Amino acid sequence: MFKKHFLFTVLTLLMVVSLALAGCAAPAATQAPAAEAPAAEAPAAEAPAAEAPAAAAEKMVTIGFTASLTGKLNVESTRQNNGLNLWMQQVNDAGGVKLADGTVVKFQSKFYDDESNKDRVQELYTKLAIEDNADFLISPYSSGLADAAAVIAEQYGKIMITTGAASEGTYQKGYTLVYQTYTPAGRYLTGSLDLLASLDANVKKIAIVHENDKFSTDVANALEAYATAQGYEIVLREGYDSGTTDFAPIINKIEAAAPEAVLGGGHFADGQQFAKSMSEKSLAVKFISLLVAPPEPTFAEIGDAALGIVGPSQWEPLAAFPADFGPTGAEFVEAYKAAYGEEPSYHGAGGYMAGLILQKAIESAGSLDTEAVKAALDAIDMTTFFGKIKFDVTPESHGLQIGHEMVYVQWQKDSAGALVKQVVWPSAGKTAESLFPIR
Repeated sequence: MFKKHFLFTVLTLLMVVSLALAGCAAPAATQAPAAEAPAAEAPAAEAPAAEAPAAAAEKMVTIGFTASLTGKLNVESTRQNNGLNLWMQQVNDAGGVKLADGTVVKFQSKFYDDESNKDRVQELYTKLAIEDNADFLISPYSSGLADAAAVIAEQYGKIMITTGAASEGTYQKGYTLVYQTYTPAGRYLTGSLDLLASLDANVKKIAIVHENDKFSTDVANALEAYATAQGYEIVLREGYDSGTTDFAPIINKIEAAAPEAVLGGGHFADGQQFAKSMSEKSLAVKFISLLVAPPEPTFAEIGDAALGIVGPSQWEPLAAFPADFGPTGAEFVEAYKAAYGEEPSYHGAGGYMAGLILQKAIESAGSLDTEAVKAALDAIDMTTFFGKIKFDVTPESHGLQIGHEMVYVQWQKDSAGALVKQVVWPSAGKTAESLFPIR
């Protein structure tokens, strides 16, 4: 009995041990080596992540200039400044200018009040070039101040677009980085004589009365040479000091010389007062054409004294040039009115154009490099709302404007008796027949 019990116990223990060993061996027999797992079964998270597109680099470019916030050139300079600021705002709001390397360029200004003072201009443009490190320069208003700034721009290797600066002399000094927006001074009043000849070929006696500043004198010199070549008799050539408000002595000289036409002037304040003085004296002349002042909308503030006065204009809202770069004339006028609450004069359009010319050159160059932008400026041949733009690239007159032409306006009355400007020359672009004789 004991023997049987012993054998049963031994057999039971053997069975328990066998089952335990079998249970321990099972996992080893079924687990596959990690190296044998199919490649397709690799976790998706282990795939290389796609790279996000890099954001375009942005660069802020500084445009340096001075403006006559005070001084005798305040009216014209303020409007020029308005136009430049409008361009800057529009190009920035539109996303800037994209360079060849993908960099997006936007613009900011650094400017000072030059107080209409030539000495202050040179001091301030030196500051803009050295301390403020302006990337590009825009000229101050007026030929005299722009001429003072040009030497600084060239000295420090800065491209400068001039506007409100028509005298040819600045561009005949061997400069290579100064570019003119306006039609040169020598062509300002010659068109007035062409208009006069078309109205009455028998008129031959003219008086030239002008401000004794660089721009006005350059215009008068060119006018006198052209008039003499066309057979006109210069019965009076008279200059007056900048800031003159009493024109009675000059009016007396005009009366004594008995011209049939008076041409000349200077800038806004003196031109407006000169026109008013001639009207108050009832000066008996058939034709009057003055610089700068007549195209300004506020010239009409002198009332009937403005009637019949002709003035050369770099641009007029009535002009409709087919622009191949930049806004149309209507778009510019609408934007300017919305920004400043007044119709733009050519001074405002000229300020805008300075920025637009620079924009075109940077876009064409695809770079901010001075030599690349200079080459692009040399190659410009475009039509904008302001008219055609093209530069002389000869060493003798580099940067002189050779594409743009003047238009001539005259103050007339509309059907309601209100003073309005009309384009009267050239004939292809006129909006009304000229009033002639005016007195």
